[in-house]
Amino acid sequence: MTAVPLPYRVVDTRPETADTVTLRLEPAGEALPPFAPGRFAMVYAFGVGEIPVSVSGILPGGGLLHTIRGVGAVSRALCALRPGAMVGMRGPFGTGWDAPLAAGDDLVVVAGGVGLAPLRPLILAALAAPSTHGRLNVLIGARSPDDLLFRDELDGWAGPYLGVAVDRPAAGWRGRVGVVTTLLGETEFAPERTTAFVCGPEVMIRATARELLHRGVRPDRVLISLERNMRCATGHCGHCQLGPLLLCRDGPVVGYDRAEPLLAVREL
Repeated sequence: MTAVPLPYRVVDTRPETADTVTLRLEPAGEALPPFAPGRFAMVYAFGVGEIPVSVSGILPGGGLLHTIRGVGAVSRALCALRPGAMVGMRGPFGTGWDAPLAAGDDLVVVAGGVGLAPLRPLILAALAAPSTHGRLNVLIGARSPDDLLFRDELDGWAGPYLGVAVDRPAAGWRGRVGVVTTLLGETEFAPERTTAFVCGPEVMIRATARELLHRGVRPDRVLISLERNMRCATGHCGHCQLGPLLLCRDGPVVGYDRAEPLLAVREL
């Protein structure tokens, strides 16, 4: 990892929703060390600031995809960039999805909203190596059909059980209406040999984890990605503290056996 920003060039931008954009970034010189699914970079918009963004794609030659929702000054500045613009990149930081842990297991991937972005590299890796795991279940929730990420890719994710649910349907929507956890009842997996990967709003994470535990999945096999305000990404400033954890260093991916007691405390 590097704590000094390296220059990366925006080579492509792809609108995903009304407020979310995927940037394709290529190193303008030296590349950052290799990333793994679930890890993140600190992405710097020159003159504005930097934010942590998990990778949504890992490309040959050090290229990266970052899918960013414009909700603050920095994220909106990044979403407004056009091909040819430059950003600063630090990383990789944090823990990733522990794919070797899941070798041979059934996989349950549950994403809420923009939480699908950090899970996309994991899904693509699982699709590319079906012999390394059992059943693959991908469950996606969004506020509305217009808020679904990677819509042009979903039909190509052939092989797994793919379930999609939206909170607010639009005209012509024929899919499930409701929260993403309602899709768990339609999935087939062997709880004693299942690893789950969950990313999304915290309330969705808790509800999904509770249902998976009720189905018999071990808490340490429910891996979740948590979000807190990260500043330094090196574990020194304390802004991302969650109880005894510093999520830029000890997370963002942690087992639910560690996270459950911490998420039960309102002050944290």
